[in-house]
Amino acid sequence: MYSKSFLFTVLTIFLMNWQTTARNAAAPDSERARILVAYFSATGTTARVARQLAEATGGDLYAITPVEPYTDDDLDWNDRRSRSSVEMNDPNARPAIREVRDMTGYDVVFIGYPIWWNLAPRIIETFIERHDLTGKTVIPFATSGGSGIANSAAALRKAYPELDWQEGRLLRAADGQTVREWLDGAGYLLP
Repeated sequence: MYSKSFLFTVLTIFLMNWQTTARNAAAPDSERARILVAYFSATGTTARVARQLAEATGGDLYAITPVEPYTDDDLDWNDRRSRSSVEMNDPNARPAIREVRDMTGYDVVFIGYPIWWNLAPRIIETFIERHDLTGKTVIPFATSGGSGIANSAAALRKAYPELDWQEGRLLRAADGQTVREWLDGAGYLLP
């Protein structure tokens, strides 16, 4: 049998979670965090994860779209002259994006990208530099066939130290359940 202190602890945790859920459900939309899930996806993999993340958080979805779309030849990382190789070898490269999103009203911005050369693609820096993310919580997420997110996230933090960066996650082949588990485990607000 369970001890009285164990049962009391379980009951206390249950009541605390119930109160938090009730407060969040009762809070007007104006009091809830507004979330934007911004992402760049060259092949569709990051887009799929971004859609799952937006669904799980109730956030708005925004595709960071290059003015000049990437072709298969552009993405050939074995070719040193391919567009992606040239951009990644130039720390000052900033591929143009189609539109600038109004960031007014967003409290949390998830930024998603595929890992290129162990970094975020340069278009992510274009996005950050073209949008005012001051005072917003910024959370990176990435997709990759083999690299982790640590180096790319560290490089972004170093390049943009004024932003409120939070711990990100590599979401390789993630499904909706994996995304929800990450959000819950990290303590990120869910609707």
